[in-house]
Amino acid sequence: MKLIVAALFAAVCAGWVPLVVAQDVVPAAPVPQEDRVVFPASVPQGALVFGKVPPGSQVRYRERLLRATGYGTVAIGVGRDETGPLKVDVTLPSGRVEPVSIAVTPRDWPVEHVNGVPPKTVNPPPEIAARIQREQALVTAARERDDERTDFALPFQWPVQGRISGRFGNARVYNGQPGAGHSGMDIAAPDGTPVKAPAGGVVTFASPDLYLTGGTVLLDHGHGVSSNFLHLSRIDVKVGDRIEPGQVIGAVGATGRATGPHLHWGMNWFDTRIDPLLVLERGK
Repeated sequence: MKLIVAALFAAVCAGWVPLVVAQDVVPAAPVPQEDRVVFPASVPQGALVFGKVPPGSQVRYRERLLRATGYGTVAIGVGRDETGPLKVDVTLPSGRVEPVSIAVTPRDWPVEHVNGVPPKTVNPPPEIAARIQREQALVTAARERDDERTDFALPFQWPVQGRISGRFGNARVYNGQPGAGHSGMDIAAPDGTPVKAPAGGVVTFASPDLYLTGGTVLLDHGHGVSSNFLHLSRIDVKVGDRIEPGQVIGAVGATGRATGPHLHWGMNWFDTRIDPLLVLERGK
């Protein structure tokens, strides 16, 4: 063995065999968790999407510059008829732009027939149509609020317990006349049942008598995410109130375009309607 080693050494010294010096191979350092851009690969129609970006990043979706929390969470709403893919651009603190593509999975939207609705709420005369337009403009403006509060990121709870009598997105036919897809979730409950805030927030709109929605309250959860509670028989809050999760904000009723007592709970990301049931399921 010694003779073999000596011979190899002599060959190297004579230049017959190249000398290779072994070096430690250093693997590429993994990207730290706090420096990663994380979004789901696919989401269903009607979802509220959460992403994670490094603090200090800028996030742009379509024409909107999104607000991020101090720990890098951003939210995006996916509309009922969105086909995707969602295109998000993340500008990292270093200045590098990282594009994100999120696939959208379609959902089935069954048809719901709603009969016995007052005819004037289905085909309103011009003066009523003008009133509805004015009222909807006020509600739309309230939904554009973009606070840095992070109530939206915490688990949501049911505002009332009861049977789901109308699901988000389902095509509605009122008195035999086709209407738009249902904008929220209807929960059947007795008249006067207390309605509790599903999450914390600030009241941005409250009115006891809108033509279509009757007693109406909007609760802003921050970052463009809001809840609306319709057909209330009683309102216990006012604009500007800070509301904690589980706090009573009103009572179930049948005001506005309603055929019986129930709570319509809708959710929005700015002007995009999202499915409250998906938000509830996310917290499980």
